[in-house]
Amino acid sequence: MARPRVSDDLWAAVEPLLPPERPKPMAGRPRLPDRAALTGILFVLVTGTPWERLPVEMGCGSG
Repeated sequence: MARPRVSDDLWAAVEPLLPPERPKPMAGRPRLPDRAALTGILFVLVTGTPWERLPVEMGCGSG
């Protein structure tokens, strides 16, 4: 397994800044865990890959 892009130290600093999860809507795409979404965001920023081209295997959103 690859090294996680969001280290425990980074996650500990970011997590308290996130708003609480809102109630789930009745329809739509299921929500990803916040840490997985942050992993996808960082991957896109570091690599320059478009959001739509994220590898599905990463499990962090689009793909």
